[in-house]
This record gives sequence, structure tokens and C-alpha cells, in this order.
Amino acid sequence: MPHHPLSPLVILGSGYTARFLWPLVAGRSPEIFATSRAPEQHLSHVPPAQRLRFDLSQQDTWTNIPRDADLLWCFPATPFELTRQFATSLTGSNRRLVVLGSTSAYDLGDSQEYPPPWIDETAPIDLTKPRVQGEEYLRREHGAIVLRVAGIYGPGRNPLDWIRTGRVGPTRKYVNLIHVEDLAAICLTALERGTPGEAYNVSDGTPHTWEDICNTMKVHGARDFAGRPAQEEAGKRIASHKLLRDVGLQLAHSDLYGSLHELESAAH
Repeated sequence: MPHHPLSPLVILGSGYTARFLWPLVAGRSPEIFATSRAPEQHLSHVPPAQRLRFDLSQQDTWTNIPRDADLLWCFPATPFELTRQFATSLTGSNRRLVVLGSTSAYDLGDSQEYPPPWIDETAPIDLTKPRVQGEEYLRREHGAIVLRVAGIYGPGRNPLDWIRTGRVGPTRKYVNLIHVEDLAAICLTALERGTPGEAYNVSDGTPHTWEDICNTMKVHGARDFAGRPAQEEAGKRIASHKLLRDVGLQLAHSDLYGSLHELESAAH
């Protein structure tokens, strides 16, 4: 059953994704807030009355969060002890909590399989990572819906620029991506329709190799990475059908190459 749409909502941590969330939630009633450690500096796109100062490391700011608000947690859930203390301090039995995690939670072990196997939400996760510890605590103990998010791209974050600057090379490593506009829509849909205590993979559902992206988009200036090791990293292939099935959302940017062409056109 969809969650009642009239609960107050707080976006905890207003970075890149939150900027695309705000236009979607601005008309959602009755109250919407965004938080930052320095709200006057970082939240110019948010009306002053809807800016909240929040810093997980400063417990005196925790009381700035409305007691009955739903939460979209947009920063890594670390360190663990502060995450636990803050979550325990929250009240409101009907509160909904969505946490943005990462597909880096998955532990591939020493597998050299290529192409790599598909990874769904039943795959092993690496609980030695502090972020994963925090996400799992929130999921198990507080009913958080954890979104394990692939690489985020969009305006100002063009994967082709990552190639041009040498951040990545034209290798056979698989990459999974999600457009920030789709991620913003997924956050809200998960809040309203997701199952508490569940984890969902978030990607556009079609992994690509960096080599294929380079060739298809005809990227000029990509480093050849001569002398790279014969055994290249395989990457991951993330399966996201559970999310799309459970929340019933159709992505606006399922065609990576079409979206990359749009980003390239907008930049020129």
C-alpha cells in the first residue's frame, strides 16, 4: 500500500542527488526540509524556512529534525556508533526511512569470472565496510529501505568526461550507472511504495564496459592505458529488476547512450 503522501519529509544531507530531489518534493505537503552542516552556504536552492542545520557528529543538531518526519538519508551511514545513536533517538512509529547506499557493498571475493555474474539483492555483502555496517543496522533494526545505488551520472557528471580526464580507461571492466533524475524519482517512489526493511539495487539495468562506451560514443582523447595488466578488473553486473517490479517505476533514462548524447549536446 502506498505511504500516505502528507507526512513531513526531511532530506538528510543535500548534495548532488538532493538537488534533483528538491524540485520533485517541493510541492509535496505539508512540510519539506533539507539539511546541511552549513545550510546558508549549501542550500541556496531551498527556501530559508525549509533549511535545517544537521551534522551527525554534532548531537545538538539532532533535535532540529522534526519528530514525525519521513527521512531520505543521502549520505554514508558512518560512523556506526553515531548512526546507531541518532537512529535510536528518532521517534515516530510510522516514520519511513530510505537510505542511499552503494553497490560497493557487494563482495565478489576472488572471482575471476568474465563476464561477471549478475548480482541481485541476495548476493553476499561486505560487512567489514563501515558504511555497509551502518546501512544494515538501519535496515534490520529500524526498517530502513536501503537503496544500493550504482554510479550516478547526469548534468555536471558526464561519464565521458571521466574517460577524457583519465579517471577511467577504455577497459573491459563493466560499469553500472543510474541517471540522477531517475535516482531522485526512485527515492520518492521507494519512500511511498517500498517495503520497510528491504534492500533494492538501483541501476538502469544495463551494464556496459568502458570499452564499449568509448567505442559507441567515439570518445576522443581517451587514454590508451598502454601496458595495463593482462588481468583487468571485471567489474560487476547489477540486476535491478526487484526495484522496478516492486515499486512499479519506469525509468526516464534507460538508454545510456541517448542520455550521454543529451549531456554532450547540453555542454556545447
